[in-house]
Amino acid sequence: MPEGPAPAPVVQRLRVRYAKRGRLRFTSHRDISRAVERAVRRAGIPVAFSAGFTPHPKISYAGAAATGVASEAEYLEIGLTEPRDPARVRADLDAALPDGLDIVDVVTVRPVRTGEAQAKPGALADRLEASEWRIRLDGVASDDAASAVAAFLAAAEIEVERLTKKGRRRFDVRAAVSALELDRRAEETADAPCAILRMVVRHTTPAVRPDDILTGLRQVADLAPPSPPLVTRLAQGPLDADTGGLADPLDSDRENDQPSGDDAEAAQGSALPISGEAVSADAVSA
Repeated sequence: MPEGPAPAPVVQRLRVRYAKRGRLRFTSHRDISRAVERAVRRAGIPVAFSAGFTPHPKISYAGAAATGVASEAEYLEIGLTEPRDPARVRADLDAALPDGLDIVDVVTVRPVRTGEAQAKPGALADRLEASEWRIRLDGVASDDAASAVAAFLAAAEIEVERLTKKGRRRFDVRAAVSALELDRRAEETADAPCAILRMVVRHTTPAVRPDDILTGLRQVADLAPPSPPLVTRLAQGPLDADTGGLADPLDSDRENDQPSGDDAEAAQGSALPISGEAVSADAVSA
């Protein structure tokens, strides 16, 4: 067993939405996590550490986008040893990160109210049920894209094959897509002929990625873009079965008014600040 005092307990947890824009889309998740850890140190944020011989900062990520994909809705959770104003953390962390990694929102993790009692909040990953994607296909005529979308939606099942950690697997991509459409309004503002698709994709196992759906479009309609697609995740969160839209996964943390930490005894007696409202910027950086 390592000697020395035990690490300070977590008394506040913050959930952070950040964007990955421009050239930073090509940054690997490992490099992003390193950049976040350095930024936390530069900003003087009192991050908690794990115990053991090799302590690690208590920063966890949920639903990270793949390398090469831009995103307006990436999420992480950070444990702090001292309470901090989320609005101040947002400003300080954003200033310490490189351009292209931008902090959009920060909220305090709060317990779930069940009548008179309070319970631990659920995992953030459990709220990320689906993602909304925007895919720009340069050199593709809008009519060709519209025909491919119609063929995709008309299919009962579309199986694609992909190499995974467990070997080659075949899976149905059609079942994961709850919405798919051609965005003609966005095409009008494009600086060159292109087709722009928007889609809502459920998070499944194995995960259905935008490139899997493009493979499906190629199978059903021979849609083959002449250049690599530009993919941007616009949102991820709970899927509304009635509207087909996505809710903000941080809304339930804003609705409650009591702070929480992973150490209940340490959290009691600590007056944590109420999360400040932060304005989300949904500018697409494709």
